[in-house]
Amino acid sequence: MPKNLVIVESPAKAKTLKKFLGADYKIEASVGHVRDLPKSEIGIDVENDFEPKYITIRGKGEVLAKLRKEVKTADKVYLATDPDREGEAISWHLKYALKLDDEQASRITFNEITESAVTRSIQEARAIDMDLVNAQQARRELDRIVGYKISPLLWTKVRKRLSAGRVQSVALKMICDREAEIENFLPVEFWTIDAILKAGRDSFKARFYAYKGSKAPVELKDEQTTRELAKQIKEQTFIVDSVKKGTRTKNPVTPFTTSVLQQEASRALGFAAYKTMMIAQQLYEGVEIKGEGTVGLVSYIRTDSMRISDEAYVEVKDFILERYGEEYANKKKTQHKAKGRAQDAHEAIRPTAARREPEFLADSLSKDQYKLYKLIWERFVASQMTPAVYETVAVKIECGSFMFRASGSKLTFKGFLAAYQVKEEETAEEAAEEVLTKMPNLTEKQQLDFIELDERQHFTQPPPRYSEGALVRSMEEMGIGRPSTYAATISNIVSRGYVTKEKKAFFITELGEIVNSIMSKNFGDIVDINFTAKMEEELDQVEDGKKQWKEVLRDFYPDFERKLKDAEEKINAVEIKDEETDALCEECGRRMVVKFGRYGKFLACPGFPECRFTKPFFEDAGVDCPKCGSKVMIKKDKKSRKIYACEDRECDFVSWNKPSKERCPRCGGVMVEKGTKKKREVCLNDKCGYFQDKEDDESDE
Repeated sequence: MPKNLVIVESPAKAKTLKKFLGADYKIEASVGHVRDLPKSEIGIDVENDFEPKYITIRGKGEVLAKLRKEVKTADKVYLATDPDREGEAISWHLKYALKLDDEQASRITFNEITESAVTRSIQEARAIDMDLVNAQQARRELDRIVGYKISPLLWTKVRKRLSAGRVQSVALKMICDREAEIENFLPVEFWTIDAILKAGRDSFKARFYAYKGSKAPVELKDEQTTRELAKQIKEQTFIVDSVKKGTRTKNPVTPFTTSVLQQEASRALGFAAYKTMMIAQQLYEGVEIKGEGTVGLVSYIRTDSMRISDEAYVEVKDFILERYGEEYANKKKTQHKAKGRAQDAHEAIRPTAARREPEFLADSLSKDQYKLYKLIWERFVASQMTPAVYETVAVKIECGSFMFRASGSKLTFKGFLAAYQVKEEETAEEAAEEVLTKMPNLTEKQQLDFIELDERQHFTQPPPRYSEGALVRSMEEMGIGRPSTYAATISNIVSRGYVTKEKKAFFITELGEIVNSIMSKNFGDIVDINFTAKMEEELDQVEDGKKQWKEVLRDFYPDFERKLKDAEEKINAVEIKDEETDALCEECGRRMVVKFGRYGKFLACPGFPECRFTKPFFEDAGVDCPKCGSKVMIKKDKKSRKIYACEDRECDFVSWNKPSKERCPRCGGVMVEKGTKKKREVCLNDKCGYFQDKEDDESDE
């Protein structure tokens, strides 16, 4: 009979561990948590110093019965759940549920599921870290209090099955704030003048930037000024003023943290954060590999650290030397400094064996597993390679009283780019501000042949809507949530219908706007970014043993309770009542009322439940269609977002913004109303860019 029992969370991890541990070890899985707060009630005794009321999770009775049977025959029990707060809490709950004493039970953790790591963890077995457990308990209770106290208000105010969360409400506000930035953005016109020049057989592009003798760049703000300058430039001779050659290095990328993995998987693979973490968990726990059995392919996947172990560095260095050559391998380990709020509890995400190349595993992995493993493997190998080297040239060109400049670069040594390609992202403004071109060999005082001028109009662009990767990056930078919470947070706001995702970008729905408005007006602290970040820091202090976990709750609850009572009064006072309309029920003749459902407003018969007739609700926008003259109605698209569309089904006019009653005075195009704070009318023609402030109109109120 085995003398030792090892308990992990998942059957997949149990299967992987069986490869390393001999006949003296029996491995069983708890299949996640076995105890938690009850779903039917808040489960926290606030009057008794926030004492939690834990119960056995429904369906876990058989699991615990089996584990208790195994415990009776085991001399030693090793609790081997994940190496984070949540894993520590699961081990603590298991110890309680199985009635294990300190001598019988030990906690083991490993950053990767390899034979050496698992063996070492057993040798370094320890007691359960109650600071980690208490940090998890504090987070769990904070989230439970916020969710179970505020959600019923949303049910009353809006509709059933909504939820509020300590972190998800902040993420929702971030998306709403970005939408307001976009809505209130005022584009600024600017122009550029590029000269197409020729030296010998080679042509290149140079950009006008200043007057001769002045260091201040010239801003071209309108077409007239630009055309006048262009006319003067065409009459001048282009002569090379200076040529500066040099080298530039591009440092290696860092190995993946959880947030960076989610960002890069979103950008490069199109994976949602939840999908990324699900696949990464599979790679961590173990996958059946042909000829090897079940193997853990990557290290622990919830981390904010960028460091790697000495053993991992030695292995990857040897691999780089063999595969790429000495000039590609760093002489010493590259140390990447963790960011300010990072806990740095675990290594960065990396393959458990650098020599296990993705191509060797293609037949054993699913398509998505292969893509993600390849991304992690390439990033890790590249992180320990030498910088890429570029030859650069910067040229200044004199043209009468005007100065032009051009620059170019050429990759001369790939370095880490031999293993991992980095796609640079730039804004439209950045693309317009710099000309990077293939440069011919030029010498000072060399006269250049003029081919033509390219004068172009540009407009500054609003900030882009959040993608999943961008939202995760912003949350990490602001200290909102932790690596283990990003994916769940985003999944929640999507599943609740607060936001929709189109072409990787988040759009706020009407439901999301309403929920955010309620939270912002009544629970400012909950959705305040600085307050939420401070709460995360306090949880870190609990984990570090610098603060008592119930002290966090004692500090938080009194003010929250007061605001909750105030909100209950305010929300009841402004409760939305059914709006009666002139539309008549087609079945019983009653005046229909406006209801708010899962997909927004709809018309319903007030005689419910006797009469169940309903039909779509479209508001009159109060303007005529700019295409056919019919009425413009406020409708909803398939993703529950507000749109303005012609009531005539034969007309294809549709717009995100309310059309104006006036046509554009510059190009005759359609004008729409934009802005929430300061309203203005903007031409829909991108090439026009005309806008004007909107005068107050009582009819729009």
